[in-house]
Amino acid sequence: MHKLRIAVVGATGMVGRMFLTVLEEHGIEAEYTLFASARSAGAKLHFFGEEHTVSELKEDSFVGKGFDYALFSAGGSISERFAPLAAASGAIVIDNSSQWRMDPMVPLVVPEVNPEALKSIPKGIVANPNCSTIQAVVPLKVLDDAFRIKRIVYSTYQAVSGAGQKGYQDLEDGLCGALPKKFPHPIANNVIPHIDVFLDNGNTKEEQKMINETRKILSRPDLRISATCVRVPVYHGHSESINVEFERPFELSEVFALLEKAEGIIVRDDPKNNVYPMPIEAAGTDPVYVGRIRRDDSVENGLNFWCVADNIRKGAALNAVQIMERLIKGENK
Repeated sequence: MHKLRIAVVGATGMVGRMFLTVLEEHGIEAEYTLFASARSAGAKLHFFGEEHTVSELKEDSFVGKGFDYALFSAGGSISERFAPLAAASGAIVIDNSSQWRMDPMVPLVVPEVNPEALKSIPKGIVANPNCSTIQAVVPLKVLDDAFRIKRIVYSTYQAVSGAGQKGYQDLEDGLCGALPKKFPHPIANNVIPHIDVFLDNGNTKEEQKMINETRKILSRPDLRISATCVRVPVYHGHSESINVEFERPFELSEVFALLEKAEGIIVRDDPKNNVYPMPIEAAGTDPVYVGRIRRDDSVENGLNFWCVADNIRKGAALNAVQIMERLIKGENK
């Protein structure tokens, strides 16, 4: 039987290390090769009971190696340059950067939502969506199928780990009084309504990503969406207030029933007992948590809910591994 060969690109980064954790937890045994930049080459990482030496990513890293899959989390410029090389060598690339997400020839996939998109991978590349988009579309797909979404308003409260190790460090250092190096303002004891660069339309790139990616994943190119994305002083776990307007009427009991039986979702909604999703409980876990589910009476067929998930696990590494597992099992056929 053919033993899988898997490359992990960006293995020493925050998401790369989480790739290794999730792969080990899921028992995906393979011949692994770990890649990173020249700066991190030579690092030793313990994985599946063995010590792996990280190799420098080079133009010929994939040539003749027979990789079946390559998990990328090394930034858009690296993915732009190296993902096509990995795909040309015969590997299916699952890329965590924003580089390929809106390419019409590249499927953008959340396995619980649109696994059918994996039936065609013409460039040999599958894109992992933005962390804030992934957790949102898991419940939104269920609701769209049932009641047909007319409009979405996103307000996000995003953890510093979404900005990588440097973002994490800014909060750590800021709590000790140091000035920020990653963020434009102190994040300790503060919230910053600014994630990624500002665009000409007034949105940040993060906000535009959520709009564009939600439309692509739900196959709703004209869906009306507004987003405001905010960085908050939390280490792990993105939180989102999601306001939805439906085309069809609904009963709250229907919404609860649909979400409670949906794959990948845990409903935590008992406000009388102070039960609702919080990032401190979601950190280190796999599900998308939904709560504070209630009508929005300011519009016809309006709904509010609160959505929380670990942005490094479900928002990045786990989602990519789930994509690969479906491909390994042939569930894209």
